[in-house]
Amino acid sequence: MRKLLKYLDGYKKECVLAPLFKMLEAVFELTVPLVISHMIDSGIGNGAAPVIRNCFLILLALGLLGLIVSCTAQFFAAKAATGFSKGLRHDLFEHILSFGFPQIDRCTTSTMITRMTVDVNVLQNGVNMFLRLFLRSPFIVAGAMIMAFTIDVKSAMIFVLVIAALAVTVTVIMRTNIPLLKKAQKKLDELLRLVRENLSGARVIRAFTLEDEQIADFKTANDELTGMQLLAGRISSLLNPLTYVLVNLGIVALIFTGSRQVSIGALSTGAVVALYNYMSQILLELIKFANLIVTMNRTFASAIRVNEMFEVTADDFSTAVAAPDNEGDAPAAEFSDVSLKYHENADDAISNISFKIMKGQTFGIIGGTGAGKSTVAHILSGFYKATGGKVLISGKDINDIDRKLLGKHVGIVMQSAVLFAGTIRENLRWGNPSATDEEIMDAVKTAVCTEVVEEKGGLDAIIEAGGKNLSGGQRQRLSIARVLVGKPEILILDDSASALDYMTDLKLRNNIAELSYHPTVIIIAQRTVSVSGCENILVLDDGEMAGLGTHEELLKSSDVYREIYESQYGKEEG
Repeated sequence: MRKLLKYLDGYKKECVLAPLFKMLEAVFELTVPLVISHMIDSGIGNGAAPVIRNCFLILLALGLLGLIVSCTAQFFAAKAATGFSKGLRHDLFEHILSFGFPQIDRCTTSTMITRMTVDVNVLQNGVNMFLRLFLRSPFIVAGAMIMAFTIDVKSAMIFVLVIAALAVTVTVIMRTNIPLLKKAQKKLDELLRLVRENLSGARVIRAFTLEDEQIADFKTANDELTGMQLLAGRISSLLNPLTYVLVNLGIVALIFTGSRQVSIGALSTGAVVALYNYMSQILLELIKFANLIVTMNRTFASAIRVNEMFEVTADDFSTAVAAPDNEGDAPAAEFSDVSLKYHENADDAISNISFKIMKGQTFGIIGGTGAGKSTVAHILSGFYKATGGKVLISGKDINDIDRKLLGKHVGIVMQSAVLFAGTIRENLRWGNPSATDEEIMDAVKTAVCTEVVEEKGGLDAIIEAGGKNLSGGQRQRLSIARVLVGKPEILILDDSASALDYMTDLKLRNNIAELSYHPTVIIIAQRTVSVSGCENILVLDDGEMAGLGTHEELLKSSDVYREIYESQYGKEEG
């Protein structure tokens, strides 16, 4: 939590004023029993109407002043808490956006969403309650006990015993409850992961009729979370009843002792009423303080979880300042014995891959599912660092190239087409924020999606989040157009035409080949027709090279390539 306190730096005034106004409110509340005591002893006891009237006006004034300072304190506390959460949420979002693919793989999307929303909201509520109650409640408890000693020492000892018993009760319950709350939060992460997987994979679940199995998995996770929360809830729910029992026992003892003191003339009736009011104040404040402790326990647990996100750091490329050389004679891309492990203890996703792609060349990569095709594309794009070997872009080590310059130099269209809520123009300008409508339409034409734009109503047509109002092929073509708007020197099409028919796929490849600036094109596919026209083709099988050459050469030299081809077109070529 201490690391997150910097987000309150801009609200130091509010952090001071909120508890001060709450303490001022507490002073008014502690004064009320004294006024009531005076009203009973000097007013009602003596039949003095002016004293009763004056005491009533004083109580009314104390109530109004208490309301004003309470609202003021709440304003400052809410302002500080919302400002705290605003700054924290902004920095956390910015930090998450700095993650590379390895960090996203490690953290998981459901965890990041939970900590961006649920945990930050818990922290906001915790800051709000802390500023309001962390001084007020102890001040009233201590103040009430001190005021009790000023009235009668013998009766005040009951306050000491009750407060000590309550302190022990709260400590035992909290020490039992805190670990359960932490476990419940982990169960919530697991439940959110299941929900996210089911929502994103709904079509697959229906296709394989696995609804019952998924419902059973969800029920198990939900039952575990519910059981953990119920157990934690039952334990924390003991706090209020036990507090009431202890304080009410104290009140009974206080009234019994007070009645005896009154009977012998050691105490007045007003003093006993004042002591009773102070004991009631202690009861209310201890309940509030117990709730504050529960909230702060959750807050500290959420703070730990948010700090864990900040401790996840992306790969450091601060010294990478080189720019790709667009004019040199070096190959556009070169792999030298490149290997990659996605995790430290995992097997190699690819191993000992070596090839060269010359500038302006059309290069194909083919292989079965899980062969490592996308891994090669992600390494070329700088999404993952190779764990072995060397990767060169235009003759320069990819790790020495500035990430922004690399992103402009290498454009990738991924397997899963991702579009954002907004207009077509806004989506396509991700490739180049300063692109004109003419440049955008040129890219649209190249990507064979002119009719898509026209059918939707032009560049101002609205696209729903994820492109839900578009077909799979339309999403893919718009994703290709978005990358083409940026005019990258290396264009990677990672199985991005899988939803297109053969004629559209052919037209797309022909249009890309006719681009005026002649980019280096890397086509990753599972269909041999998509790569058969490439000048060179890399064949991958289970993360290893299974061939490198032209279509004709591979049909003769690569068993893997020939099997893929024959599975699609039969044994006779053509």
